[in-house]
Amino acid sequence: MPRRYSWGAEQVAPGLWSFALWSPEAREVVAEVEGRRIPLAAQDGWHIGEGAAEAGERYRLVVDGQAIPDPASRAQEGDVHSASVLTVPAPPPEWPGRPWEEAVIYELHLGLFTEGGTFASARDRLPELARLGITAVEIMPVGQFPGQRGWGYDGVLSYAPHNAYGSPQDFRDFVAAAHDLGIMVLLDVVYNHFGPDGNWIGAVTPSFFDPSEHTPWGAAIAFDQPPVRRFFIENAIYWLRDFGLDGLRFDAVDQIRDPDFLAEMAAAIRAEGFSRPIHLTTEDNRNITALHHPDTGQYDGEWNDDYHHCIHVLLTGEVHDYYASFGHDPMGDLCLSLQCGYVEQGQPRPPNRTGRGESSCDLPWPAFVNFNQNHDQTGNRAKGERLLALADADAVKVAHGLLLLSPFTPLLFMGEEAGETAPFQFFADYEGELADKTREGRAKEFPGFEFTDPIDPETYEACRPRADDPVWRDLTKRLLDFRHDRIVPLVKSGRAGEASVERTGPRSAVADWPFNAGRLRIAVDFGDGTAQRGLFGMAEGKCSLSLWIEA
Repeated sequence: MPRRYSWGAEQVAPGLWSFALWSPEAREVVAEVEGRRIPLAAQDGWHIGEGAAEAGERYRLVVDGQAIPDPASRAQEGDVHSASVLTVPAPPPEWPGRPWEEAVIYELHLGLFTEGGTFASARDRLPELARLGITAVEIMPVGQFPGQRGWGYDGVLSYAPHNAYGSPQDFRDFVAAAHDLGIMVLLDVVYNHFGPDGNWIGAVTPSFFDPSEHTPWGAAIAFDQPPVRRFFIENAIYWLRDFGLDGLRFDAVDQIRDPDFLAEMAAAIRAEGFSRPIHLTTEDNRNITALHHPDTGQYDGEWNDDYHHCIHVLLTGEVHDYYASFGHDPMGDLCLSLQCGYVEQGQPRPPNRTGRGESSCDLPWPAFVNFNQNHDQTGNRAKGERLLALADADAVKVAHGLLLLSPFTPLLFMGEEAGETAPFQFFADYEGELADKTREGRAKEFPGFEFTDPIDPETYEACRPRADDPVWRDLTKRLLDFRHDRIVPLVKSGRAGEASVERTGPRSAVADWPFNAGRLRIAVDFGDGTAQRGLFGMAEGKCSLSLWIEA
C-alpha cells in the first residue's frame, strides 16, 4: 500500500511499516522499534525507511543520537516525552452527515464534560444532548498535550489523541455513537503554534519555524516550507478521514502568517470528495469576509466575537480591555450585529483610532457562529466567571432565547443549557520552572486580581459543570424544538434580501430577516417594558422576547 500521509509511521503491508520525518538539519535518523533499528534514508530533507513491525509495538525516532517520540505520532504510550505506538486505524462507519443550516453547536472540554473525563464516558452523555436538540458537538483540542489536564491549545503531537481521554479507537467510537444519534462532531485544531513542553518537532527540525516572525505564543510556523504545509493539511484530512469527523474549527487563524494557506487548506479538504458534508469554521480576529463568502465555498462559519461582546457589555456593563469599543452603545452594536453579523466592519470605533474588519452584510447569516459564552470569553477572565454570575438572570434567559432563535449558527458552552454558574478558568498540568512561569504569567495578565493556582488540580475540578436546573433545561429544549421545527426550514430556504433592525428603546429592538420561504421577526427587550405577543414568546421579569413567522 502507498503511504496515505507524508509524516509519521504507517503500515504499508502486513508486517511492514514505513517511517517518515522531515528534518533538513538531521544527518542520521533511525526508527527504533522495540529495540530493533530501522535506518531511514535521507533525500531532500526527508528521512524515510521501511522495516518489519506490528501494530501496538512501541517506537522512537533516533535523530542524530537523540531518541524522541515521533512528531507525527498517532498514539503515545504515555506522556509527550514517551514512546510512540504503531497504530492501524479502523475505517469509521459511513453516515450521511447534516447540512450546516441545521447546526446547533455544543462546545465541550472532554476532560471536564463528565466525571470520567474520557471519550467513553462522554459517549454515554450523548443521548442527553440529542434529546435536548443539540445537533453538533465541538470538542476542544485533543492533540496530545503535556500532563493530564489542560485546555489543549498547548498541544505538541498533533496526530495523537490525548491518551488521558482514551485511545484513538475510543475517539472513533465516540464519533460513531454521536452519528447514531444524529449529532455531528467538530474538532478544534491549533495550527498557529505548538506548546512549550514536548515540542520535539522544533528540537529536531528548526526549519519548521520562522524565527523572524512571532505569535503571542512564540516563534511563528514556517508555512513557506511545503513539508510544513503538508503536515497541517494532512493533519486536517487525517482527523476527518480516519475518525469520521464532520468538521474542524481552526483556532486563531489570524496568527497563521501566510495569506494563501487557509485557501489551500480548504481546497485540499474539499478535493478529498467526502461523501458527507464537511464543515470548516475559523476563529479570526481580523473580521475578514473572503474565506466565508458563498462564492468561494471555502469555510462555512466564523466565530463571531462581536456578537458576544455587545451582549456581554449590554448585560454586565463591563467596558475594560477589548470591551472598550463596545461600551459606548452596546444595544446599537447588537442591532448592527443582528443585521450584518460583524459589528466592527472597518469603521473607527473609539477608543480605537483605526478600523478593524470588512463589511459583512452580504454574508449568509449561518456563516456567523454566535455565542453568549465560550471557553475563551469565560476562561480568559481572572476568575473565569460564567455569564449568570455576572448579569441579571432574567436578561441572560432572554439573551439565551435570542441566541437560539435567530438565523445565525448558535453555539452553547457546556453547562450553559442547564444554567451553569461554576467558573471555567485557565488550568494546566506543568511542572517545575514552566509551572512557575505559568503562574507568573497569569499574575501579570491580571494585576491586582486574586485567582486560583492554574496548576492546582482543585482549580481544574472546580471548573467541572454540574448544574442541572430543570427550568433552564426545559427552556433550552423548548427553544431548540421551535428552532428545529420552524426556523431551520426558513434558513434552509435561503435568504431573500437584506435584514432590517429597528431600535425601539434604549435596550430593545425588532429584527426582521427575509427568506425565500417566509420572514422571521424577533422583538427583544432587555428591560424597556416593550413586550409584545407573538407566535413564540418568553417573558422574564422586565425582559422579554417575541417571535413571528410570516409565510
